[in-house]
Amino acid sequence: MRVLPVGADALLVEVGSDEEAQSLHAELVRRRAEGALAVREIVPAARTVLLDGLADPSRLAAELSGTALPPTPPRPRVTVELPVRYDGPDLADVAAHWGVTAREVARIHAATEFRVAFCGFAPGFGYLTGLPTRCGTPRRDTPRTAVPAGSVGLAGPYTGVYPRSSPGGWQLIGTTDAVLWDHARVPAALLSPGTRVRFVPVGAP
Repeated sequence: MRVLPVGADALLVEVGSDEEAQSLHAELVRRRAEGALAVREIVPAARTVLLDGLADPSRLAAELSGTALPPTPPRPRVTVELPVRYDGPDLADVAAHWGVTAREVARIHAATEFRVAFCGFAPGFGYLTGLPTRCGTPRRDTPRTAVPAGSVGLAGPYTGVYPRSSPGGWQLIGTTDAVLWDHARVPAALLSPGTRVRFVPVGAP
């Protein structure tokens, strides 16, 4: 674990893996909920956790530097189910990369229990982990200038759903009508770090 100062009142904690970042994030959120940590924001990423709005960052940095990483937290009980049509334009390419049929890609993906590792890129976009290592998927050589909202994509070890139309280079394997971000909803984001997610097929590829 490496703790780096960021400005006058923030720290960036670097760890070695997605799982360690998720564990550290869960522990820091627990401490804040119990009143043991005064912090404005706790923002997880792939291998870092940012703590912003600290009254005494140097004290916390010393404390974290001497602390072992907590064990992986238990998975939350609530699972968000996202209906998906496995009809993406890159489904055949992903199947070829995995060495299986398009139908098997859909089966493997739908059988996976995902977990939101962190959020970013766009409001409501979650980076979901859970696919087997062998299913890592490279990004497209040429990104699309516009990916439709609701597109389900793969990149590296992650699955993600585009909450709105935007450029993107992920391999698109399906679409969903789920609303990932709604500013009128509380909370606005359907997915948050730690949330379990399952994709429920609503049609054959």
